[in-house]
Amino acid sequence: MEAAGNVQSSRTVLVRIRSLLPALRPSERAVAEMVLADPSRAAMMSIGDLAEHGGTSTTSVVRFYKKVGYRGYSDLRLDLARETARESLANNAPTGVYEDINTSDSLRDIVSKIAYNETMSIADTAQVLDVDQLAEAVEAISRSRKIDIFGVGAGGLVGQDLQQKLHRIGLTSFTWPEVHVALTSAALLDDDGVAVAISHSGATVDTVDFLKAAKDTGATTIAITNHADSPLGRTAHIVLSTAARETPFRPGAMGSRIAQMMVVDCLFVGVAQHSYEASIAALRKTHAAVQGRKLPRASSPD
Repeated sequence: MEAAGNVQSSRTVLVRIRSLLPALRPSERAVAEMVLADPSRAAMMSIGDLAEHGGTSTTSVVRFYKKVGYRGYSDLRLDLARETARESLANNAPTGVYEDINTSDSLRDIVSKIAYNETMSIADTAQVLDVDQLAEAVEAISRSRKIDIFGVGAGGLVGQDLQQKLHRIGLTSFTWPEVHVALTSAALLDDDGVAVAISHSGATVDTVDFLKAAKDTGATTIAITNHADSPLGRTAHIVLSTAARETPFRPGAMGSRIAQMMVVDCLFVGVAQHSYEASIAALRKTHAAVQGRKLPRASSPD
C-alpha cells in the first residue's frame, strides 16, 4: 500500500489510520491516536516532536507511517495538512473541532464537536463503503429464507433497527439480545440463510462466535465493522466497512452508531429496491396497520 501522491488519495489518510488501529503495536497506536486527536497539529511536527509528545521513539513513528502506507514522514505530514484543510473548508469546521470534549467546553462547543464528528463519520463511511460488497449483501438478503442479526451494546441497537426495517417489507428476520440464543439460532441456519453481525471493533468475542457458528452452517455471513482486517471481518463472506470517528470521550456508542445506521439504511433501501413492488405494498400495509393507533385530535374550543 502506498500513499502521499503515489497510489492512494490524501483524502483517505485519517480513514486509513482509524481502520488500522487494532493492528498497530501499542507504541504505534500511541502515535496514531495522537495524530487523530489533532491532525493539523501533527502535520506541523517534526518526527522527533511527534515521538516525544506521543511518549514513544522515532522508530515507532517510522513503523507507524510505513504501516499506514507512506515511504517518508514528509509525505504523511503533507497529506495530513491537505486533509485537515479540505475538511475545514468543506464543512466550515470550528476551531479545535478535532480536540476531545473537555471540562472547559460550553454546551455550544459540545454541539459543534459532536455534530462535526458525526457528520464526518457519515461522509467518511460513504467514501470507504464498498458498493460491490453492498450489492452482494443486498442480493444475499433478498433471496434468503431467514436473516439472523446480532450485535452487543450499540451494535445490538443497530441490529434491532435493521431487523425492524426488514420485517416491515415482509422478510423473515430476527435479532437476538443474548449470545446463547443467538448461537442456537445461528446453528439452525443453512445455505438459504444470512447472518449479519455488527461490531465497531470487529473483535467482540460473542459477535465473532455468532458469525462463525452461522458460517459453519453454510449461511452467507455479513459483517458491519470499522475494521475490515479484524476477527469479525476475516470471518465474514461480505464486509460492509464504516469509518466512524471515535475519541476517548465519544467511545463506540456515538460515531460508530451513526456510521452503522447509515450502512443499515443503504442496505435496507437496496433490498427494498430489489423487490420494489412487493416492498412498497408491504410498507403501505404496515403503515395502514398502525395509522389508526394515533390519538384523535382535540376538538376545537367553542
